[in-house]
Amino acid sequence: MEAEAGRQRALLRQVLGWRVAAAVAWSVLLLPVCTAAFVVLSGFDPFHPVRWISIVPSIPCSRLALIGKIIHPQQVIHSVVHAVMGMLVAWCAAVMTKGRFQFLAVPCTPSESLDDAVPQMCLNEHHLFFLLSGAFMGYSYSLLYLINNMNYLPFPVIQQYKYLRFRRSLPLLVKHTCVESLYFVRNFCVAYYFFGYIPKVWISTTMDLRIDSKLHPLDTLTGLLDLSLFYHAWLCGVFLLITWYIAWLLFKIYATETHHFPVQPTFAEETDQCLPKILNSNPPLIIKFLALQDLMLLSQYSPVRRQEVFSLSQPGGHPHNWTAISRECLSLLNDLTQRLIAQQEAAAANGRAKQPAGELKVSPQTPGALVTEDMSFQSQRSNIALRASMSSLVKSSLMPLKTSPGSDVGSPFSSPALSCKMGILDVNSPWHGSVQSPQVTRRGPKLWTSGSDLQMNGSHHESFPLLSAAGVGSEAVQPRVIYTWLQNKQQQIKNFLSKRVLIMYFFSKHPEASIQAVFSDAQMHIWALEGLSHLVAASFTEDQFGVVQTTLPAILNTLLTLQEVVDRHFKLPHVSSKPPRISGSLVDTSYKTLRFALRASLKTALYRITTVFGEHLNAVQVSTEHKKRLQQFLEYKE
Repeated sequence: MEAEAGRQRALLRQVLGWRVAAAVAWSVLLLPVCTAAFVVLSGFDPFHPVRWISIVPSIPCSRLALIGKIIHPQQVIHSVVHAVMGMLVAWCAAVMTKGRFQFLAVPCTPSESLDDAVPQMCLNEHHLFFLLSGAFMGYSYSLLYLINNMNYLPFPVIQQYKYLRFRRSLPLLVKHTCVESLYFVRNFCVAYYFFGYIPKVWISTTMDLRIDSKLHPLDTLTGLLDLSLFYHAWLCGVFLLITWYIAWLLFKIYATETHHFPVQPTFAEETDQCLPKILNSNPPLIIKFLALQDLMLLSQYSPVRRQEVFSLSQPGGHPHNWTAISRECLSLLNDLTQRLIAQQEAAAANGRAKQPAGELKVSPQTPGALVTEDMSFQSQRSNIALRASMSSLVKSSLMPLKTSPGSDVGSPFSSPALSCKMGILDVNSPWHGSVQSPQVTRRGPKLWTSGSDLQMNGSHHESFPLLSAAGVGSEAVQPRVIYTWLQNKQQQIKNFLSKRVLIMYFFSKHPEASIQAVFSDAQMHIWALEGLSHLVAASFTEDQFGVVQTTLPAILNTLLTLQEVVDRHFKLPHVSSKPPRISGSLVDTSYKTLRFALRASLKTALYRITTVFGEHLNAVQVSTEHKKRLQQFLEYKE
């Protein structure tokens, strides 16, 4: 008995042993896949519509970035859902059309002899063509939805009634839908001509359906020249697209409608819904856009609400409302200024060798605070001569102090944000030399830094590292051989890849797309400019307590500095000075002209303030260069 039991256990181990081991191994191998699926699905909320819309357009700067957006899990789900919905609508259209499009399987007699003809079920290729065309249209719509930034919500410049906006867009919607459906059907016919046999053979094999040899197959030129089939597929596409576009248009109209935020709470429960509180918090982006839009409207058309902005708190007598609103507007404008400076420095450093140069910094503005100039002790010519006299060994030893390994500014693979953070400037940079703004602190390159220099610079973080002649000599005697070798190899690899056409085709950044990405959220800066300038202009006659006077120097400095940076931006190469033509298409492309609207709004805001205050601005404490610029606005010469 024991021998028999031993043989059974041995047989059991022989039969089930490898099966249990294989099951455990596959469980372990599939664990990362399940974990990745859980992470993706846990971050995906299909019941939160705010996640599917965007206030700021997402502009890919390279072809590789566009491919990354297309294969993003959220976009893949979006495409699959639209393809399934398109197939379902096509099935409904085929059933309602009846005739030869109604059923997928139809009876047929494949044998030519009538005596032994036995009815069999054959594949109705016209019905299959309908279903696949619906799926193709759904996926194409999803792809264009991503490429054209159709999830971007443009706010109308002129507020109109919802019915008028819908009626004005309806003829354009019908025209756009008919033309787009025509292109979709044409593209699908081409795709079906080359790959139509794959789903036809697969479905006929899976469902055990025969193919009627008496009919012309649709994956041939003769079969695709069926005008009735083409017309019904186009009509189905029109019905599908017009349904989606109407829902999309109505959502845009309702989502961008103005919303009234109270300046002061009537009840304690409304404190979190007040305009100053929302502006200084971190709400969803659409809420912040609506709040800035409401600020722009109240600053122009509501004297009663402007008085609430200029009012003092009770008890205490503090201008909390004005302080909160002005602080947020100035913060937005200063952030845009820093971003533009980073973009300009990255453009100036692109394609040039790395050189240790001065730093460029924009100091954040606070109400009532002014930033004074900190000029360098060395002239531009002496800086150039000093850098030219440095040996290559000393240069390589100084590089790690300013750059991290692999951060090549001159390479097309470098990051503009990284170049800005490092503070690398070039001799040919538009910011090299004298800077006219007191908020832009310019520091020239220094090999030796004294204690007095550190005191004048304000902190050790804003000055260059303390170096001595002995330190430079020791670095020259003992260079970082390994670091230099790795850096040279990395540079060689980048140069090798930059010469490959296919690599650069995907990695090269389009200049216009990069510029549009910098100004992608400029609409809220435009509203901040308009709201702030209108409030300042209205304070000349409506501000009874003088709360605006305390922050007027900071506001003028911020606006003038931003104008200087914007002017320098339009002088960069590859930057067009004229806005492109906006075609009357259903898809909004106004984000491409936001930088021109920002430039116009900035100049208008400065003229609005100078026209109201006039010669009184001469008493405002600003720098000499800003006084000259203000005088040009006062004389209408800007």
